[in-house]
Amino acid sequence: MVTRKTSIIPKATVARILMKAGAKRVSADAVDAFTDVIMDLTENIAVQASRISKHAGRKTVNEDDIKIAAKQV
Repeated sequence: MVTRKTSIIPKATVARILMKAGAKRVSADAVDAFTDVIMDLTENIAVQASRISKHAGRKTVNEDDIKIAAKQV
């Protein structure tokens, strides 16, 4: 039985990012691997941004929280 992984980021979008970066062709495995990396990075940024907003006494994550978190990760 084959299990399928669902992703929030569409595979075509990920492939397009890789192609725009200079890849002539992109395998399905490469798209899956890159999607996993993107999801890990974005999740870490989101968690850090949430911590920053809580530390500042806010419930809302704002643009500056995201920018600061991205530099820390």
